Amino acid sequence: MREFLTGNYAAAYGVKLSRVEVVSAYPITPQTSVIEKISEFVEKGELKAKLIRVESEHSAMAAVIGAAFSGARAYTATSAQGLLYMYEMIWWAAGSRLPVVAGIVTRAIAPPWSIWTDHSDFMTLRDAGWAMLFASSAQEVLDMTIQAFKLAKELMLPVAVGWDAFITSHTAEPVEVPPQEQVDYFLGEKKKSPAAVDFENPFAHGALAFPKDYPKFREDIHRTLKAAGEVYSNIERRYYEATGRERYGLVEEVFCEDADAVMFIMGAAAGDAIHAAGELRRKGLHVGVARIRSIRPFPRNEVEKIARRASKVIVFDRSYSLGFGGVLATEVRSVLHEEGVDTPVISVTGGLGGSDLSPEYFEKIFLKGLGV
Repeated sequence: MREFLTGNYAAAYGVKLSRVEVVSAYPITPQTSVIEKISEFVEKGELKAKLIRVESEHSAMAAVIGAAFSGARAYTATSAQGLLYMYEMIWWAAGSRLPVVAGIVTRAIAPPWSIWTDHSDFMTLRDAGWAMLFASSAQEVLDMTIQAFKLAKELMLPVAVGWDAFITSHTAEPVEVPPQEQVDYFLGEKKKSPAAVDFENPFAHGALAFPKDYPKFREDIHRTLKAAGEVYSNIERRYYEATGRERYGLVEEVFCEDADAVMFIMGAAAGDAIHAAGELRRKGLHVGVARIRSIRPFPRNEVEKIARRASKVIVFDRSYSLGFGGVLATEVRSVLHEEGVDTPVISVTGGLGGSDLSPEYFEKIFLKGLGV
């Protein structure tokens, strides 16, 4: 079935198709319409879920943590200041190994106030033990949201799905919505979570760990996330088998095979970068775009292979570690250094606070990178 959906509505459809049982709701622009649409599904009886209207984002994450402890499939969504407000609970969700899914509609962090996109809020999750996927279209938001519930259950870790404010969140486009029976087949029979409370055999979560034991918990999450790339690849394959939807991989490569300069990028701006690369190729310049779809697990092998083929690597960031540099560029450089890849890396940061990006803008970045 094809529907004309915004990215936010696509997320809500993904939640409905995943038969989520508990949703916590607190409004913040530009995320609010995700929860509004889910609320509509609940009110119409199309989704049999408990919608909890909480007083803050901190409580929103606490509510889905409690739901996950009971064994329920749980979801919430937020943006920017809301994500920062729930940050304490973000760590509790990961440390407790709970399969929560959260939608993050990326928005610049105040002050000064901004409701427009950049990726700074999403990137604050990197150290917290969450799997992190990033979509660039409404179709991908729907598909990733459904896949995230499978990934969360297999990793026993929370999963964040991010997408750009307004560019993706409020832009409507045709979206292929899979039938309910296909999603049911993909997700499989719901089984009791190992983290769920068993009242016959109670146990404690988050109790005090002495220094000799504490690192074991962090190392276990670290190992799980490092191995999660293969897990997600298998989930994408199974989703394709169930629904026929496209498989992108951890990195979507466009024009990369023979590219002299490759741009690593994530999010909706990748479309403008791909358009720019196409225009430059028509002029005889070999450039390519590698769209990163997963920050955790970070696609180390894919980044290394792409960089080894290229003469230059350009990393475009829509987030910035103040006093240091582009966040994505830092991660790419780290991987290439560890793997002994000496391809030069050019870091470019733009689009902060929703500032305009265009194909012409990316053409200039490519030309500067090539020294043309």
